[in-house]
Amino acid sequence: MLLCVLGDALLTQPRFNKGTAFPIAERKTFKLTGRLPHRVATLDEQCDRAYGQLQSRDIPIRKNSFLQSLKDQNWTLYFALLSRHLKEVVPIIYTPTEAEAIENYSHLFRRSEGLFLTFTNADTMEEDFLEQTKGRDIELVVCTDSEAILGIGDQGVGFPCSLIGGIDPSKSLAVALDVGTNNKKLLDDPLYVGWKHERIRGEEYDAFIDKFVQLVRKHYPHCLLHFEDFGVSNAHRLLEIYRDTHAVFNDDIQGTGAVTLACIMAAIGVSRISSSSSSSPATPKRTLSDQRYVILGAGSAGLGIAVQLRDAMMAADGTSRSDANSKFWLVDKEGLLYIRDGEAKVKGVRGEFVRGPGEGWGEEAEITISLLDVIKQVKPTVLIGCSTSAGAFTEEVVRAMLEGLDDGERPIILPLSNPSRLVEAKPEDILRWTEGRALVATGSPFDSVKIKAEGKDKETEFIIAECNNALIYPGLGLGAIISQSRRMTDTMLIAGARRLAALSPAIRTASSDTDDSEYGDYDGAALLPDFADAPRVNFEVAVAVAEQAIKEGSATASWVEHIIEEGEPGKEGKEVKLKKGAVREKVKDRIWLPVYADFVFDPEGFK
Repeated sequence: MLLCVLGDALLTQPRFNKGTAFPIAERKTFKLTGRLPHRVATLDEQCDRAYGQLQSRDIPIRKNSFLQSLKDQNWTLYFALLSRHLKEVVPIIYTPTEAEAIENYSHLFRRSEGLFLTFTNADTMEEDFLEQTKGRDIELVVCTDSEAILGIGDQGVGFPCSLIGGIDPSKSLAVALDVGTNNKKLLDDPLYVGWKHERIRGEEYDAFIDKFVQLVRKHYPHCLLHFEDFGVSNAHRLLEIYRDTHAVFNDDIQGTGAVTLACIMAAIGVSRISSSSSSSPATPKRTLSDQRYVILGAGSAGLGIAVQLRDAMMAADGTSRSDANSKFWLVDKEGLLYIRDGEAKVKGVRGEFVRGPGEGWGEEAEITISLLDVIKQVKPTVLIGCSTSAGAFTEEVVRAMLEGLDDGERPIILPLSNPSRLVEAKPEDILRWTEGRALVATGSPFDSVKIKAEGKDKETEFIIAECNNALIYPGLGLGAIISQSRRMTDTMLIAGARRLAALSPAIRTASSDTDDSEYGDYDGAALLPDFADAPRVNFEVAVAVAEQAIKEGSATASWVEHIIEEGEPGKEGKEVKLKKGAVREKVKDRIWLPVYADFVFDPEGFK
């Protein structure tokens, strides 16, 4: 790599800084000899030192602060440390600790990271954008207005975290769209670093967001625009506005929806195997369309999950849109979402899942249909929580769900709210209440559970999968970026979810051999891969997404035409066949790895 930066200016740029790993020749060339101690360290040695420093911090928030400081100093060392201790550090830099860090962002603030675009400075937006991206080939832009962060709500300019993507950090840009905040605590905080003003809404908000999106489209037409932590009133709306004109992706809607889809696909597979191996099998519900879904929480995440599952039913099972919508019952703070006789129909995405009049839910305006009421009448096979209502899945609710299923059927229960203190039910309780029959995954990390399951002679250890979108959204994004897809299509999302489901440890360890268990031989393996496998998993997801983008004609990368053996992408008829392993090699070649590059001084090089 050609650089023209010298001395302290080089050591203070996290993109280029190697610290004590600068070799002797580079120290002399870039005038670093007197600025560093004598011994040249390896990256492994630096990681060992940094890990020891991390371990000396006694609580997660201090560990988070240390890692943020490390990231501010040296990108390569930061990501190398993460790659070596991924499972251990993910709960520190992501859910649940990151929520606490963002909540205290103004008090922990040390150094600016990313690009801050404030409503009051809209007239200089393009100038500010170009200054921040100068000399960089941007492939990914992650933007947020911070209205709905990690279950803690409106956090003004609190930055989200992005990780495990395999994307060169120098080619990604984090953008905070500061349109004010309605968080009174922040508005009253003398240390708040954002714009102290109530949130801008309506036409002014839309114009500000549109100006930003058009800048991205103008200067980086092939990059992926990733929306993160937008409020429910804007998340779906903005996605629908821009998804046909640019490759846009909403993590809270599509990422959460896709990982939940993969988890349910895996659970259905386990249920099918268990049913076939049971001594008194229930009629297996083999497809997504065979299930009945109750979702507690109708915000961005809940609606995103419903939309993703609905679209997957349409694509995979050939179910009509209206029939797929009818499989969902959404319960919010006001109870079941339903229309009473004489009420106007609800519009938008939310309206598609509101139950219609005449279903026997009640006709008087004051009637509230509780979660338990819905469970007893609907008899769901899948119960999903994204309500941030701690303990909402009570023993009575879970047992009512179990009673509504056929003998041998396994309830699929996914309390996904995070951080962990807001989870709808603890996995240990769910498994105890169902005597080990439930298939469980959570949105935050939980320890494994050992209980004596019904039909088993000894205790089974149940590994609780973390149904976290970090297992899929980096791969979804990488697949879209590598293929330079015009859009992030529903079929690309489904392809990624299918690949993730296929990697389920529970699917891989289950067998159809008959045993002495009434409920089959599910051995407690996790429904989704372990977080330690996230890089490998996201690689596989990226391959699946890129292959799908090519086959459906969404990909525009110059190399695409050279790997197609048969068929015409985007055309109905003959299936598109790709050269075996070609996409996999392209993804492999593009994965960014945290290793130090060799530097050469050039007056015209990077500054």
